[in-house]
Amino acid sequence: MRILAVGDIVGESGVRKLKEELPKIKKEEEIDFVITNGENSAGGMGITEKNFKEIIEAGTNVVTMGNHTWGKKDIFKFIDEPRLLRPANYPKGVVGKGLGIYECNGKKIAVINLMGRVDINILTENPFIIAKEMVEELKNKVDIIMIDFHAEATAEKIAMARYLDGKITALFGTHTHVQTGDEQILPKGTGYITDLGMTGPKNSVIGMDVNVSIKRFETTLPEKYKLAEGECILNAVIFEIDNQTNKVTEIKRIYIK
Repeated sequence: MRILAVGDIVGESGVRKLKEELPKIKKEEEIDFVITNGENSAGGMGITEKNFKEIIEAGTNVVTMGNHTWGKKDIFKFIDEPRLLRPANYPKGVVGKGLGIYECNGKKIAVINLMGRVDINILTENPFIIAKEMVEELKNKVDIIMIDFHAEATAEKIAMARYLDGKITALFGTHTHVQTGDEQILPKGTGYITDLGMTGPKNSVIGMDVNVSIKRFETTLPEKYKLAEGECILNAVIFEIDNQTNKVTEIKRIYIK
């Protein structure tokens, strides 16, 4: 089993880049299942039904979200779509779901979307406790458990991976839009990378216009962000999973200009 996780789609140009590259990646790398983070796909904040459909039609099996889940009110029209996940640790009663179970090549794949609490400034339940409860509930029901942990702090992501090592198949971080070089198989067998990176404008500050971003830091004034233009990159990771043990045997980073 080969599962591809694609870094945060930033803006409509990021969606176009995904549509251009994903079919080729799937064919060349013999990908079986695709998870794409789409929380920044609509103008850099949120997702619309149009964005969602384009990401799915490009070859994605499930779209995960994060702190900008509610950035576009359009999401309430399709929040119950089985292939759309929002962080599972939003308070109880919030619409949508943080877990999806999908069948692929005779395997049951559980995908969990979680959000960190360090420097995110959104009121959520403790992701560690929620993760522990969900994984315990799933352990005899599925073959593979994949987690998108949408978090700011590197330490929080590493701690979560160590916390769940040996209990899940793989955990990958999203949110920072910078691909990290620390892909590894942890001591008890869980595959891990701190951040997938992003799919969006290359000459930017995490997808945003450089001059606007610098002005915000230089002046401390609330300059409105705007998306950068120009050439796009695609960041992703392939998790090679043994069909007998359901353990990760290899992790491969992808960086396409």
